[in-house]
Amino acid sequence: MGQLGVPESRWWESLVPSLDPGDIQHLLIASLLWVLALLAARWVVVRFVSRRSEDVRFLYTLRKASSWITALLAILGLGYLWSETFQNLATFVGLLSAGLAIALRDLITSLAGWIYILWQRPFEVGDRIQIGDQAGDVVDQGIIRFSLMEIGNWVAADQSTGRVIHVPNSRVFSENIANYTYGFPYIWNELAVTVTFESNWQKAKEILQNIADEHVGTVGMEARQSVRKAAHKAMIFYSRLTPRVWTEVGSNGVNLTSRYLCHPRQRRGTAERLWEACLREFGRCPDIDFAYPTYRRFVNPVEGKPEAGGPPAQDQEI
Repeated sequence: MGQLGVPESRWWESLVPSLDPGDIQHLLIASLLWVLALLAARWVVVRFVSRRSEDVRFLYTLRKASSWITALLAILGLGYLWSETFQNLATFVGLLSAGLAIALRDLITSLAGWIYILWQRPFEVGDRIQIGDQAGDVVDQGIIRFSLMEIGNWVAADQSTGRVIHVPNSRVFSENIANYTYGFPYIWNELAVTVTFESNWQKAKEILQNIADEHVGTVGMEARQSVRKAAHKAMIFYSRLTPRVWTEVGSNGVNLTSRYLCHPRQRRGTAERLWEACLREFGRCPDIDFAYPTYRRFVNPVEGKPEAGGPPAQDQEI
């Protein structure tokens, strides 16, 4: 029995009065043929293009876009085929949709996040991003989630860990997103070198500047063109893009910090080249020593200046 004592068959017929076994069979066959035709067309297109292109990024984009287009066409086609049959189910579908919206809230939010990602493009496949505590290269982007090839964590210098992290699209609404490559495909990196107070720090600073200019100086020239392009997307402005060495007095010695531009995925390799050049050059200089945490006993009456309470100046014989 259906609602209010109405037989179940009559209740269904009141919603779909024109439904009969013959119509169902025809609609099911037509729906199946439509879906198979779309899948076959997608397979032919993807296979045809794959044989003529080896661009991995382009082929990935083609597969993703063709799958979305196929799904959209399938929904539109099935909706058109079944629209007249289920025209009296509008109220029922509306109530069902309201219930599903509550039960599948997280899923719907992820779908909205996918639309936001496609519309605003805070990142694309291939970009290096950080969202919340997770950072990595975007390797896949789907309707419900996107995937990151993880970097950092227990591995230093933003190197890959080998793990793939699946992140729900809904997190784009609740987490800050940092994009390493959006608009301006470079990051600033710093190499801190500390020399002793007794070292010739001016000479050490000059050596570090020459090393940076030699190994990464050309990156600043390349970055100027990127800054001009990035200015069309965001207010990105730098007055200086070439390497520079900064001087600061630390607790253990004189800190010389080399600041330079590099590609996000070349951070560790660039630092290695600079460090090796620094070790070679400082090794040739007897007046430059690296500083490290040490303890020193200073006796002011013996070592200090006379004006600061040190030993009196010795009279010189004429």
